[in-house]
Amino acid sequence: MLNHITIMGRLTKDPELRRTGSGTAVASFTLAVDRDYSKEEKKADFINCVAWRQTGEFVSKYFAKGRMMVADGRLEMREWTDKDGNKRISAEVIVENAYFADSKKEDSGAQGSYSAPSHNRHQSYQAPQAYAPMDGDDPRLPF
Repeated sequence: MLNHITIMGRLTKDPELRRTGSGTAVASFTLAVDRDYSKEEKKADFINCVAWRQTGEFVSKYFAKGRMMVADGRLEMREWTDKDGNKRISAEVIVENAYFADSKKEDSGAQGSYSAPSHNRHQSYQAPQAYAPMDGDDPRLPF
């Protein structure tokens, strides 16, 4: 079975970081994701997201309202009971990886992205190397 989702959108408000009874970090936030319709008709879906542990701490530390994020993870359906006793179902993205999708703000102090340590990996943004302009023809080039 495959349950994988990648979305890109802007945070509607600052992420909310909480801790479970055992101290595990969990960040909740909502991404406004534009639909790919015609250019005249702009609509967005507001998708609830949850990031656990180090990913949650990373999101709450470096992302704020209005920042563009790429969130990668899985979709989960959560059943709950409202105050009137009615059973409800909510869909939410369990974010395993979070990436910056806009330019770095001067006040953010963050660089890169964070991947959940499920495979003991930490991906970080590497700025592209600057290329020096070429003077004349280089005989090593095939064209």
